Amino acid sequence: MTTDLPYAADAEVSLAYDELEVLRLQYEKELAQAHVTVQTKFNYAWGLVKSPMREHQVEGVRLLQDLYRAEPTRRRECLYYLALGHYKMGNFDEAKKFNGLLMEKEPTNMQAQSLSQLIDQGVAREGYIGMALVGGAAAVGTLILASLIRRATRK
Repeated sequence: MTTDLPYAADAEVSLAYDELEVLRLQYEKELAQAHVTVQTKFNYAWGLVKSPMREHQVEGVRLLQDLYRAEPTRRRECLYYLALGHYKMGNFDEAKKFNGLLMEKEPTNMQAQSLSQLIDQGVAREGYIGMALVGGAAAVGTLILASLIRRATRK
């Protein structure tokens, strides 16, 4: 998933295991005390979204959605990382939706612009894969049909 887009570095850079572990421990400590600060929750969600592991990304997106709903002052940051998380998981429609909301608010946001390009590339790549699968299935179907016809004419 390497990119030449300067502002899309978040799409390919993960935290080290130790760095994510620090964020997780802080989050769990505050959770045990029944008061997780907005910053701690955001930091942990941010680290999870940047992870290469899908289950981390899913949890990060869930935490960011909670923050987006509950904390209007953090919506701008949440929109970008929600878009990024969905992009990394291959949910291009959701990524496009969240990134579009951010670009409506900040049309000159370079992060959102470069992420938009990555999302469009992902949609195109997914389309090419879909066309290849359909083409392959059609070729196999044609071979099977030709084989059946050949057998039927021999009898």
